[in-house]
Amino acid sequence: MTTTREHLLSSVQMAHFVAHGSLRMDAVVPAEMNAEAMEVFRVGIPPVPYGTPVHEAYPEGSFMRRLVEVPEVAGALRSLIGTDPHIDHHFVHVREPREGQAQPLHGDAIIDVRPDAFDVQLMYYPQEVTLEMGGTLSVPGSHLRRTNESDTGRYQNLRGQSQLVCPAGTVVFLHHGLWHGGRRNDSDIRRYMFKIRFNPTVRQRRLWDTSDLADPRVAEKLNTVFPWYEHATGRLELYNRVLLWRALTGEEDFDLDHWVTRVSNRPQEVPA
Repeated sequence: MTTTREHLLSSVQMAHFVAHGSLRMDAVVPAEMNAEAMEVFRVGIPPVPYGTPVHEAYPEGSFMRRLVEVPEVAGALRSLIGTDPHIDHHFVHVREPREGQAQPLHGDAIIDVRPDAFDVQLMYYPQEVTLEMGGTLSVPGSHLRRTNESDTGRYQNLRGQSQLVCPAGTVVFLHHGLWHGGRRNDSDIRRYMFKIRFNPTVRQRRLWDTSDLADPRVAEKLNTVFPWYEHATGRLELYNRVLLWRALTGEEDFDLDHWVTRVSNRPQEVPA
């Protein structure tokens, strides 16, 4: 995948991703590709082996290759996971008209507890998604809260949750740990969503446009608190964000209100 610097994410956008666990880009895929996607997804896309490089999984000229080479999409992927990522898996999710059921709230492959790296899930919506069509539900800021895959499935609604309503051609990038689930489709229209999970093959450090790294909005984004957070336990989310931001930037002394600095204090000097 090739991209230019102008399509890379900014530090403010990266901080948004670290805090929310997702980044949304509305209507970035052209209308003609969206129309083509509806037929491609209707026919189906064969699976590929785990760990297949993008250029092998998606031959040049194929719809999937052109999708990941849309400039805004390629720039976001380059910023989040770097060059030459591998395909973990992909899948065409279909919500049938008035099917009467929803997918439980869950996190994908939550046995993955890497604190300093993450996979990225691309979710592409080729058609307009209305509220009645039951767009993907997600819980902002849940991606660093470790649970087993469907432990959260007992919960029907959480304060501050987000149910996707979007125009055709929208792409959402998710941290692999974000809690999410497909909502019930109460419309008369079949709804498609195409997901690709990417594995990085390079260290995820300063892969984006870092020219705004000192922008005060970076810390503001990282300090975001969501309505479902508990008063005390919710502070762990801020702590874990600091650890991830340090890993992504290499700024070992970065902190938000002394969270990590306080508990990292291990003086080595022997008293006289």
